[in-house]
Amino acid sequence: MDIVRFRAMNTGILLAAEGQGIGRGLREARQFIESGEQRFSRFRPESELSALNRSAGHWVDVSDDLLDLLQLSLDLWRATDSLFDPSILPDLKRAGYDRSMDEVRARRDHPAASPASTRITKPALNELELDSARSRVRPPLGMELDLGGIAKGWIAERAAFLLSRYSDSCAVNAGGDMFFIGHPSDADEWTVDVEDPRDPASMLSALTVASGGVATSSVRKRAWTQGGQSRHHLIDPRTGQSARTDWLSVTVTAPRLTSADVFAKVLLIGGTDAIHLLPPDVLFLAVNSAGQLTGTLDPIGVPQ
Repeated sequence: MDIVRFRAMNTGILLAAEGQGIGRGLREARQFIESGEQRFSRFRPESELSALNRSAGHWVDVSDDLLDLLQLSLDLWRATDSLFDPSILPDLKRAGYDRSMDEVRARRDHPAASPASTRITKPALNELELDSARSRVRPPLGMELDLGGIAKGWIAERAAFLLSRYSDSCAVNAGGDMFFIGHPSDADEWTVDVEDPRDPASMLSALTVASGGVATSSVRKRAWTQGGQSRHHLIDPRTGQSARTDWLSVTVTAPRLTSADVFAKVLLIGGTDAIHLLPPDVLFLAVNSAGQLTGTLDPIGVPQ
């Protein structure tokens, strides 16, 4: 298995593939990921997403890829009873996530939100107008989008399919968002470690998965302090605040990585009350504050 590691999208990226002459495929997959970050990052003023956020109230031409991401976001917003909501960017900024996570972590403490920055009413995601025939979009006034995790999953999955042109067995791991195609030559399935969210250096268990997407979301990974209070990036759209959650992390498997990423976040935000939202082909494993595992996935190697 040939492996390439690099950093993009504010996380570690791993590309893995088997076969002869796969160097070109690994290079193309890396270039696609780096290009995707430049196009869909809200932290880059020149990105396509930033241009869209500046165009609220006006029609703007967009690429087919961004149109696909926005349509997918709307579909998943509806499928999750709006617990997945990429229009929470104003709330993310208010909580202190106003720049890349590398920069957020570099600050010891963020100033508390001022009374002037308290939450205001914002338009619902379904007020976003998509014109597929003319490849254009009109966000309503007051809407700002953070495609974040769903874009990362979309990019990683596309990169894996690009890599599969050169290898029958390959995988892409983008900071816990993984997409697998085929299987390793020495095994019938892939093995994915389940990290202990209380101690990232330790593993609680492992999962065996076939081709498809695996995503893990945690309230411990992207966290910071604001005004002396702990914050994390999982905003509950019902409150505009960092979610108060039943679990510390959730790992989800799904045929598509975008679905795995979204439903992992939805379960963290909604807890047990959100389980009924999962489609039949979406399975999960959750870790609570005591390190106990629960869910519809069967882990292996659970400590006694």
